[in-house]
Amino acid sequence: MRYYRYLYLGEDIKKKKEKIIQRIETGKINFGIHIVVLPEGRNNQLEIYSGSQFLQPDYPKPDFFVVGIVKGYEDALELVEEIVKVVYNETKGADIRSYILRKEQEG
Repeated sequence: MRYYRYLYLGEDIKKKKEKIIQRIETGKINFGIHIVVLPEGRNNQLEIYSGSQFLQPDYPKPDFFVVGIVKGYEDALELVEEIVKVVYNETKGADIRSYILRKEQEG
């Protein structure tokens, strides 16, 4: 997995960022963790995955571009809303994919 340079984190995740990323990388994701990713296809802007999905033995391991990590599905929805607001306020548009990829290249 790749991680966005300006990774969005839930308040209860910020102090444990490195530990949680390590657990994601080693397949030991904490239950309750949700990951917001930029999807591989261009049809969707963002996708939300439950961390428990990755614990399934036959679950494919795509090379996700992780944009945010939060605890709880409701927080994941709020994070997506926050990202949309940031993109709109800065670009007056809703092309989240282009905005995130541009920001990643700038850094």
